[in-house]
Amino acid sequence: MAGPRPVVMTGPSGAGKSTLLKKLLKEFDGVFGFSVSHTTRKPRPGEENGKDYHYVTRAEMQKSIANGEFIESAEFSGNMYGTSKAAVQAVQARNLICVLDVDMQGVKSIKRTDLNPLYVSVQPPSMDVLEKRLRDRKTESEESLQKRLHAAKVDMEISKEPGLFDAVIINDEVDVAYEILKDALLLEIQKVKVSNKA
Repeated sequence: MAGPRPVVMTGPSGAGKSTLLKKLLKEFDGVFGFSVSHTTRKPRPGEENGKDYHYVTRAEMQKSIANGEFIESAEFSGNMYGTSKAAVQAVQARNLICVLDVDMQGVKSIKRTDLNPLYVSVQPPSMDVLEKRLRDRKTESEESLQKRLHAAKVDMEISKEPGLFDAVIINDEVDVAYEILKDALLLEIQKVKVSNKA
């Protein structure tokens, strides 16, 4: 795939990925683009089709996956999620660094492709902090919360695997975590800025 090297961001729900990404997109306007993921879950209030997700039926999604149109896909809490090749290519075609926000299953799937992205893992400082962040959101049932915490534990263990990630960021203090993220991506950011000026 032509265009800037994509960035794969992963980390448990509540680790602060979205916060860091928002800061990145604000500071480097016109450098990053999101591949819009597909999902079979229903939109939450305020979410838009084609912007937050491509909302599709399970049948549509399974057909596309079977046709080899997806880089990665996973099932979580009874819903399917995935990233299509077309979604990444659409971002790269605009000479933007494509950001893929995926789970650990997604990371392992992408490792088997020829995408060659930078891999970044955002982790909470501890399970206690993560649980507090998730509880403060008040968006989950207890069962769903426990599932997320279990997934986070597994995620935190896997992120310690040597060589799996280009950067593992412990998001304790947002500004510090953001600087680490920026350093990890600086080379690609500069390439995009230079070629966009040309």
